[in-house]
Amino acid sequence: MSQKFIVETSARHVHVTQRDLEALYGPGHELTKKKDLSQPGQYACEEKVEVIGPKGSLKCSILGPCRAATQVELSKTDARTIGITAPVRESGDTENSAGCTIKGPAGEITINEGVIVAKRHIHLTTADAAELGVKDKDVVYVKVDTEDRSAILGDVVCRVSDKFARAMHIDTDEANAISATPTLEGEIFRM
Repeated sequence: MSQKFIVETSARHVHVTQRDLEALYGPGHELTKKKDLSQPGQYACEEKVEVIGPKGSLKCSILGPCRAATQVELSKTDARTIGITAPVRESGDTENSAGCTIKGPAGEITINEGVIVAKRHIHLTTADAAELGVKDKDVVYVKVDTEDRSAILGDVVCRVSDKFARAMHIDTDEANAISATPTLEGEIFRM
């Protein structure tokens, strides 16, 4: 088996609870799947919202399915553009993070925390992790070879679950910095 994995760019997006979805889109609203994502059961939705900070706003897609907590994932550039100081965190780690207002066609909500910059991470199954010699929550370096911008990315968290598919996620700032392409692959680099 290959020691490599796809490196995907995760653009800004919002995860919502069913309750918040209904506040934004109206009572009884259900998410409309646009396309499946690489992680099993995850999908991009037709629904979009406006994420509003003190200095401006950005349109963001909602990802499904609905979650237990509403969360906004931005790049550092996105966050600065709208005046939000968002910490770099693993998805779901939103305690004491930034807040914002989220506006949909039927209403708006304000969250006091939940805006983060997602930490670089690799989704791996148990078998993938064993093959690569890592375990859940290990922090590794990943080497990527791109035309004129090859790099070694540090602080990459390994996330292991048999519900995952093997793929690394970086945000748009990171993707632009290394000239990432849709077929980019990475491999764990041991120093």
